Amino acid sequence: MKIFRKEHLMTDPNVSTFHPSSFILRGIPGMESDHPWVALPICLMYATALLGNSAILFAVKTDPSLHESMYVLLCMLALIDLVLSSCTMPKMISLCWMNSKEIEFSACLTQVFFIHALSAMESTILLAMSFDRYVAICNPLRHGSILSNKLLVTVGTVAVTRSLILFSPLPILLQRLSYCRSNTLTHSYCLHQDIMKLSCTDAIVNFVYGLLIILAVMGLDCLLIRISYVLIVKTVLRLSSRASGVKAFHTCASHLSAVLMFYLPLIGLSVVHRYGNNNSSTAVWMANVYLLVPPVLNPLVYGMKTKQIRQKILAVFYHNTIHIEHFT
Repeated sequence: MKIFRKEHLMTDPNVSTFHPSSFILRGIPGMESDHPWVALPICLMYATALLGNSAILFAVKTDPSLHESMYVLLCMLALIDLVLSSCTMPKMISLCWMNSKEIEFSACLTQVFFIHALSAMESTILLAMSFDRYVAICNPLRHGSILSNKLLVTVGTVAVTRSLILFSPLPILLQRLSYCRSNTLTHSYCLHQDIMKLSCTDAIVNFVYGLLIILAVMGLDCLLIRISYVLIVKTVLRLSSRASGVKAFHTCASHLSAVLMFYLPLIGLSVVHRYGNNNSSTAVWMANVYLLVPPVLNPLVYGMKTKQIRQKILAVFYHNTIHIEHFT
């Protein structure tokens, strides 16, 4: 049974808001009977995300040769992915494995903030990494002086500050709405667009604000990343040696993969939620890909493509294996 609670607004005693005590997470439509089996690959994905991103952090921290701008930014990305996966996957595993579909209203709003704020931070770091690749290819002699430790600290500060300022209003805007329709959400976690559509009051402020911050953050970042790669391609095409051009562009392969994995599902999901049918299976799967896949694949892609990180991780694994065999 759906339970609502009434809260009187202090600013106007004649206006009341009705909030459900909790929301119901839908899970994966059409696969309800298979949810216990779906939990197994999600558990594997969560374990992979934790181990992979932790391995990236460990490799960069313990190897002085990896204390460069690209690897520091990669650590920021890995840290964000660790927190993001921990905000989404455990609840999804609980939903699928133990049929725990209910999530409290306040917990849902908290999850909304963390999902959207962390996504904005990831977008900022991807933009910074594209700038790193641009300087490394287009102005390599000044790479060390431009991408200084001071600039990297500034990038991290901007990523956190911008996300906190722009995405903190989302839970507040959802709090002010009245909910008198179904309290069943479309996805396996709480998204601003999804909750907003359950409101029975005018949510135009939520719609406009959500669209503006998506364009101001992810939209602007995506545009700047595209510009940086246009400049990179122009520089590569001007290189006298084709082999040098291929080698230079090869250093961007991991970052390009991360950008595509992040932005393509994000753009598709934003369009579907605002202008399409957000109850469609396409929207549900797109949302799952957007939040579950990047934290899993980012460390795998960078681990395979980045020789120094791969060698460091393999060296640690080999050392531990020899150590274990010595005592057995």
